[in-house]
Amino acid sequence: MTLDYVVIVVYLAGMLGMGWWGMRRARSKSDFLVAGRRLGPVMYSGTMAAIVLGGASTIGGVGLGYQYGLSGAWMVFTIGLGLLALSVLFSARIARLKVYTVAQMLDLRYGGTAGVISGVVMWAYTLMLAVTSTIAYATIFDVLFGMDRTTAIVLGGAIVVAYSTLGGMWSITLTDMVQFVVKTIGVLLLLLPIAVVKAGGFTRMEARLPHEYFAPLGIGGQTIFTYVLIYTFGMLIGQDIWQRVFTARGDKVARAGGTVAGTYCLLYALAGAVIGTAAKTLYPHLAGADDAFATVVKGTLPAGVRGLVLAAALSAVMSTSSGALIACATVANNDIWARLRRKHTTAADGHDEVRGNRLFILVMGIAVIALAIGIDNVVEALTVAYNLLVGGLLVPILGGLLWKRGTGAGALASVVVGGVTVIGAMAWKGILANEPVYYGLLASLAAYVIVSLATKPTDEAVLAAWRDRLAGRVPADATPSPSPAHAG
Repeated sequence: MTLDYVVIVVYLAGMLGMGWWGMRRARSKSDFLVAGRRLGPVMYSGTMAAIVLGGASTIGGVGLGYQYGLSGAWMVFTIGLGLLALSVLFSARIARLKVYTVAQMLDLRYGGTAGVISGVVMWAYTLMLAVTSTIAYATIFDVLFGMDRTTAIVLGGAIVVAYSTLGGMWSITLTDMVQFVVKTIGVLLLLLPIAVVKAGGFTRMEARLPHEYFAPLGIGGQTIFTYVLIYTFGMLIGQDIWQRVFTARGDKVARAGGTVAGTYCLLYALAGAVIGTAAKTLYPHLAGADDAFATVVKGTLPAGVRGLVLAAALSAVMSTSSGALIACATVANNDIWARLRRKHTTAADGHDEVRGNRLFILVMGIAVIALAIGIDNVVEALTVAYNLLVGGLLVPILGGLLWKRGTGAGALASVVVGGVTVIGAMAWKGILANEPVYYGLLASLAAYVIVSLATKPTDEAVLAAWRDRLAGRVPADATPSPSPAHAG
């Protein structure tokens, strides 16, 4: 294992080095939060794929393949479908808005009536996403170094917090590109073919496993439908995803680069399920499905290669963790703290804004590490986050993009009613039940339509400014600054 340790240590040191390099480029708020809005298609595709394919997609995707066979690909597959839908249908318009957060988009569209509440919901989602990603370090560092849970979380979390705080989105972009390459080589080019060969090929796998392992819908139709609601729709509206769209050099890069990243996700989904199926053939009696990834890596790969593939798993966790962390800090600073203080800085204060956003990443990072140490159930925490996101924010966001008659009052009612319904349904049916997100979406949609139709249409001046944004007729980084009278 010595060679594996060397590979991992070099990789971690490289991440910190990227953070220092990124700090030299982060001279303005735009640089720090959205990489100056100047990523080209190659870097944009790589970083977008890196953030959506995290530990759940890698370790969890292989685990679902171990448990259900090829149909275990559906979770990651729906993530890819969501990214494709976002890229083809909405990314060009989102990129042209020239904002930093989803709540700022809602302010522009509705006249500044849903700000703080939508910001709080998005902050809770990004916080839980960062926490669950950070918890995953415990599993990986335990496999690598036999560390206890708390030490592993602190070590992994501290590295991500360090490079994210130093250079913001530039550091995260640079590290994500490295992580994308490592994941591609480690998972797709090395682990996938080696695991299939070690399992005796597909003929032997089919002979040794139940027929259901090769059924496209073996995981269950209701489960697939829930994945679509949570992950496909979640990709359309998450701050962590939108913040990457904001980094694109232009709307064409956002559309084309995102389409490439979404297609990559579909291939990654299938690869994870096949690796899990091979692991089931080789090790049919593991204690838990999530042990499949580490077990097949340790049992089938030679030294050095094993270290690279474990670095790929670490890459997956780090990319999601860093993306969620900067999204959480961006929302906390720009959508909640700045509004509560009623203070909106100008472009002339760029240096102070970088310092302020850097401080928020550090504070949020410490909070994430502390919560990760205290939370045991990762699945429940992530389910709560996605249920609140989809149940509370999907309708007002997509409604704002697609329905002119939607109003600020309707959006606010949609967020509140959807969020309360989701929380109530989780208390009633259980956190892991499928029904809460169904009920939340229906209630949110009903509230949005009814209240919008019952209230005055959005002011034409607001809609005109919104149309100018969508058409790209605004200066770069002319971010919205709703007056105190309009802030929600």
